[in-house]
Amino acid sequence: MAEGSVTGKAFDWGLLKRVMHYVKPYNVTFVISVFLTIFLAVSALLQPILIQKTLDNYILANNYNGLLFMTELMIAQLVIQTIAQYYQTHLTNSLGQSVIRDLRIDIFNHITSLRLKYFDRTPIGVLITRTVSDLETIADIFSEGLISIMGDLLLVIAIVAYMLAEDWKLALITLIPMPFLIASTYVFKEAIKSSFQEVRTQVAHLNTFLAEHISGISIIQYFAREEQEMRKFKAVNLKYRDANIRSNWYYSIFFPVVEVLSAVSVGLLVWYGCKRILADDQLAALSAHHNITLGLVVEFNVLLNLLFRPIRQLADKFNTLQMGMVGADRIFKVLDTDEVAVNNGKLRPDKIEGDIDFKNVWFAYNDENWVLKDISFHVKPGETLALVGATGAGKSSTINILNRFYEIGKGSVTVDGHDIRDYDVNYLRSQIATVIQDVFLFSDSIANNISLNNESITREQIIAAAKDVGAHDFIERLPGGYDYNVMERGSTLSAGQSQLISFIRALVYDPAILVLDEATSSVDTETEVLIQNAINKLMQGRTAIVIAHRLSTIQNADKIIVLDHGEIKEMGTHQQLLRIENGYYRKLYDLQFNSAGIVR
Repeated sequence: MAEGSVTGKAFDWGLLKRVMHYVKPYNVTFVISVFLTIFLAVSALLQPILIQKTLDNYILANNYNGLLFMTELMIAQLVIQTIAQYYQTHLTNSLGQSVIRDLRIDIFNHITSLRLKYFDRTPIGVLITRTVSDLETIADIFSEGLISIMGDLLLVIAIVAYMLAEDWKLALITLIPMPFLIASTYVFKEAIKSSFQEVRTQVAHLNTFLAEHISGISIIQYFAREEQEMRKFKAVNLKYRDANIRSNWYYSIFFPVVEVLSAVSVGLLVWYGCKRILADDQLAALSAHHNITLGLVVEFNVLLNLLFRPIRQLADKFNTLQMGMVGADRIFKVLDTDEVAVNNGKLRPDKIEGDIDFKNVWFAYNDENWVLKDISFHVKPGETLALVGATGAGKSSTINILNRFYEIGKGSVTVDGHDIRDYDVNYLRSQIATVIQDVFLFSDSIANNISLNNESITREQIIAAAKDVGAHDFIERLPGGYDYNVMERGSTLSAGQSQLISFIRALVYDPAILVLDEATSSVDTETEVLIQNAINKLMQGRTAIVIAHRLSTIQNADKIIVLDHGEIKEMGTHQQLLRIENGYYRKLYDLQFNSAGIVR
């Protein structure tokens, strides 16, 4: 289904049914809201009836006591209507917010379970729009859409039926502008529909632009690109503004048209009603039931005001409902995305030894563009495997496969003799700790960034792991120690400090398999010593896969694999690979150490 397809002429009842599924836990609130909506429609109709009775039967008859009674009755009706309106508004809004709370939880859970492949092609700003802005439009389905439309339609039908029952000729005369109003309402509804769709699209573009540029603000400032990026932002912002102006332009035409048609109806009422009042001798012949009265004319005037108000709002509310459906369509598209790691595995052994075996593995991100080609290697429990090669050789793809972030095309990957697809995916990932070069820290305390809010990990375990890694002293020097807030992406810490925290995180989870992806490539020499000690501590008794450009950090690895364009070119220990004349590894080694001025 194309984005925004529910803005077509056919209303998507199946989509509405899916939305209503989230109402089930709040059925009582929904029923009460509908009941109050019906009550308000009936109550609104009662007001002009009371005015007509008061004017004809008591004011014109000089009946003061009756007037006093009717005034008290109208005040009571107004108070009851106000109370009902309060609860109806409160309940419908509460219902909408409860529904989107549940939906937001579902979509967040689903997003966090999606494969990395989905995020490779989906801008983060779009997902933010789906999870925030589009969900808010779904809340409007209940607060300003579905239930409110039911009430308005009921009120319109009740008013027209009552006017025809009271005096059908007077009703038909005063409702002459009604076909023009219905036509203009339909035109407005169709015009504003496409305008609203454009507004939602531009909101997504704006959010995407902001999310990307705020995340990359350092690059913008490093290269002094503020002015150029501001011009791009002005262009995106201009499109968003123009989309809103177009929607406002339709309103600026429609509302005056409604006011003019409403005035025409009132004019026809005054003209025809007063004409019949003045022609008393003709009135009896014209009406078989009763003569027209001043109270009836005033009643019709109030009824017309009640009639035109919901009709004027109906077009807007229909579009609110339609935009809520567009939001729901987009939300359910994300929820229906099946790009999740298939978790049919049941294996959850008490312990994983860490025996890893890749057999003839082929992998591609896009169809047949193979990133890994017929890769085979075996890592015994407790061994260290190092992967080296140029950028794009397939090193990171190997560890992504092991974590089941992506699925292989051909071949097999086993851990302890079992295919990784036989393991529960969450269990498998909990046994693999990955430390990457670009450490991500949340805006939270150091302790929570280490434990990731895992309640089974105690403060004592965190401190013990920090001491093992050698990071306890620097953490204690921070304001608040382990409760120090590192701010977004760890902006208040150095790269080395952030890296040390990622090592503590890996250690405290006590994994069976350790993956180090360029973990020492962006730190100073002093911190590198600490990190190297942390690596040695982490590797004790664990299977390790190390990706490194610095060959000095992997010389003690049990096995080194040289990858080039997704193929294994060489495999062996450091000394074995150095002995291969004109070999890939020998060339990389000579290039690094000779350029660094180091003599072997």
